[in-house]
Order: sequence, then structure tokens, then C-alpha cells
Amino acid sequence: MWIFITLFAASCQSARTAYQNTLAREAGFLHATMARSLYGLPLVTLYLLVVWWLFGGVSLNGTMAFWWAASVCALAQIFATYFMLRAFQSGSYAIGTLLAKTEAVLAALIGLPLLHYTLTLGSWMGIGLGVLGAVVMTVKWHNLRHAHRDASLLFGLASGLCFAMTSVMASMASHSLSGSIITSAGVTLWFVLVIQSIVLCSLQMVKMRDVKAPFRRAFRLSCQVGVLSSLGSIGWFTGFALVNPALVKTLGQIEILGTLYYSKVRFSETLSKQQWLGGTMIMISVILVVASTVK
Repeated sequence: MWIFITLFAASCQSARTAYQNTLAREAGFLHATMARSLYGLPLVTLYLLVVWWLFGGVSLNGTMAFWWAASVCALAQIFATYFMLRAFQSGSYAIGTLLAKTEAVLAALIGLPLLHYTLTLGSWMGIGLGVLGAVVMTVKWHNLRHAHRDASLLFGLASGLCFAMTSVMASMASHSLSGSIITSAGVTLWFVLVIQSIVLCSLQMVKMRDVKAPFRRAFRLSCQVGVLSSLGSIGWFTGFALVNPALVKTLGQIEILGTLYYSKVRFSETLSKQQWLGGTMIMISVILVVASTVK
């Protein structure tokens, strides 16, 4: 079941990312980051009510694990989305998304101490290949001495790291609840979106000095981003709860096919041979890590 859920989530996210990139250009980074949580919250609330009725409720286990894991998840996803949008503006839509896809490799690493995953020699080889692929795809070879200043590289990798933290924390939060794992994933997602909406709406209202600021700009496009984001998040969080997050994120790499489509059709971008090579290396690295280590 998790395979179909992940494929659904990847297809929704591919479309959402394209719309969100457009929204960032029209309304700014902050509003585009906020829209995915605030405008997606109503649909997620409805979904939670349905699964609570179908699969039963959940309860806390008397620890703080859920609260801190879900809170870290919420904040990490805010930064992940912000860094990804900045990568789009610094480099290109396709390159920013491809670099953010290193999250699968990073999720495997973060899961070592937190979720008790193991890494084999093949996995370490995959990680090395992924790092090299990121360098090949984004660094201008004639200016290697200043590679660390490449904004698209730094923002893309930062986005991947934060997305990896998001997936691992979401898994931890869901498993800290007692009851149906489907409902647990829904509760985790709902709580994460509430935290994100409060934080981001507050920031936007303070910045714009207008309590209605979150609803004044690109309302229709914001709704499209919110709906697609909520559908994708339902799939991702459910997948994280069912199986290893690194496995979910690796299968979700199929999203890259949609990314390349939107990059060419919607944003009229082209990729060089060097960038195609780097992106391919990242894909292979992700496959190596999961094939070698995820049990």
C-alpha cells in the first residue's frame, strides 16, 4: 500500500512545487512558504476527521516525544521549503529541486542514531556519489575556488537536509502515539500544519503590518498550492509512518520526472550535459543507499 501512497504523494508534490515557484515570484518567499500550510490546513482537518472515524482515535504515551518531534518537524519543513524556493531563484527550478532530492540520502544518515538504521559499504559509496553528483551538477568548474559560494548549491543542499529532518521527525512523532498508525500520521500532519500556520502567518502579518496579509495576495494560486500540498503531505506522512522514511523518499524520486517536465514546459529552462550527469549521479546514489541499507 505504501508504494501507491508514495507515488500519489510524489505526483502531487511535483505539481505543487511548480505552482509554489510561480507563487514565490508573484507574492514573495514568505507567502509561498506560508501558503502550503495555511491553505492546506482545512483539507487536512477534514481528512483527519474521516480517518479518526474510520480507523479510530489515538492517544499520547505519557511522554514528550510527540510534542518535540512534531515541533522540530514543523520548523524543519518551513526552512526546507524556504531554502528550496531560494534555490529556484538562485539557480534554476530543476536544479533546485534535484539538489533537494539529496534528502533521501540525508534521511538515511539522520536515521542512524534516531531510528536505528544501519549503513553498509555500499551505502557509504552511494552517499559519496550523491555528494559528488551535487558538485558536478551545480559547480562551475572554471571557478572551483569559490564553489562554496554557489548559492544554488548551498540552498539546495540545505533544503535537502531540512527535508530529511522533516521525514525522520514525522516518523518519530507518528510512532510515539498509541492507536491506528494511519490516524497517528494524520494527527502528526495536522499538528505540524497548525504550528507552521501560526508561525508563518504571524511573520507575514508583522512584516506587512496587516492582519489580513495572508489572504490578500494571489488567493487563487495560494489555494492551488495549499490543496496540492495537503494531498501530497497526507501521502508522505502516511508513508513515513508505514515504512522507513528513506525508502519512501527514494521511491518518491520519481517526482524528478515531473520536475524536469515543468522545468522545460512551464519555466522554459534547459539543462546542460554536466547538470544531467550530476542529477543522474544523485539518483543512483539514492538507489544505492536504500538498496544496501534499508531493511
